Amino acid sequence: MGFRRSPKRVASGTRQTHMVSQRSTCSVGTAMAIYGLWVINKAGGLVYERSFGEGLPHLTSNEYLVLAGTLHGIHAITSRLSPTGLSSGAHVISGETFKMNILLTATGTKFVLLTSLVEPTADSTLQKVYEIYADAVMKNPFHTPEMPIRSEGFDTRITALLG
Repeated sequence: MGFRRSPKRVASGTRQTHMVSQRSTCSVGTAMAIYGLWVINKAGGLVYERSFGEGLPHLTSNEYLVLAGTLHGIHAITSRLSPTGLSSGAHVISGETFKMNILLTATGTKFVLLTSLVEPTADSTLQKVYEIYADAVMKNPFHTPEMPIRSEGFDTRITALLG
């Protein structure tokens, strides 16, 4: 896995460069990357956060908690806005330079994968993360549901999958 320099726009309109973990490159030359993984409990609390490479800005724990709570609220709003009446909420939120891919489980836990715009495997990767979570976290008799994930087995398997 290599690193590439990626331009980043800042408020003043100038460009800065930062490092991005590069998984592979698609045919048009745009890098495909996974930047981070969040697990948000059904109450909107961040129970797991992991960054990959140096593509994401370094935020404090409190900032991550605020972002998770905000995403939880946005997800709840989007589930009620469907014109057909039945919706599980947003599955993808795209920005100018990244995507947030969201998997909502039957228990209300959200898995959020932050990726490049052209990452084609986000849905299958989120499903694999959910399977790892079910095996390594939920089957652990010492884990309390809805609490932060502190599992070496989960971390190891996530690193092997994404890392």
